[in-house]
Amino acid sequence: MDIFEFRNEYLKGGLSRSDLDPNPFKQFEQWFNHACECGVAEPNAMVVSTVGADGAPSSRVVLLKSWDENGFVFYTNYSSRKAREIAGNDKVCAIFAWLDLERQLRIGGRAEKVSAAESLRYFLSRPFGSRLGAWVSHQSSVISSRGLLEMQFEKMKEKFKNGDVPLPDFWGGYRIVPERFEFWQGRKNRLHDRFEYAKKSAPDGSAVWEISRLAP
Repeated sequence: MDIFEFRNEYLKGGLSRSDLDPNPFKQFEQWFNHACECGVAEPNAMVVSTVGADGAPSSRVVLLKSWDENGFVFYTNYSSRKAREIAGNDKVCAIFAWLDLERQLRIGGRAEKVSAAESLRYFLSRPFGSRLGAWVSHQSSVISSRGLLEMQFEKMKEKFKNGDVPLPDFWGGYRIVPERFEFWQGRKNRLHDRFEYAKKSAPDGSAVWEISRLAP
């Protein structure tokens, strides 16, 4: 098998400046809704990258659970590797790859914890098993076996058998507050369309988004 031969020609459409909403959050909503309507698998899956104290990056897939013009929210264990790295360096990058649509969206900014009330509201919406899982998993720590996880799960299942599972104090959300967006649309001959929104300050101190076309 020759991996050099793994290639697709991108022919599903283009992206022009006139197509873009001046507001990147509204442009995101258009693309996200389109991905949902087209049946893209897990359209809310995004790769979030962080940087450790040693300067080494690490990435993982998480699920977007809410967004508004304040940012994009995902949930995790506050003792996980990603959380430790965010505590040391709050600069993060998120990527949505909607491959079936030949589209990619990159969001760069900083991550901040959401309020305990916001975390609780989402936590209570999760299935019973997922709430138990948050208590069981000391995310990113070394464990001896899967059997240990399953044993702890059964213990928690018994402990909270009445269905009232509290929010762990080590679990909650992060909000990615964007400073840049890049919308990418695949095009023929690798001459892709790329547009970047960069957050700038207006003379009155308000935030404005400057849009630039980038070379593919």
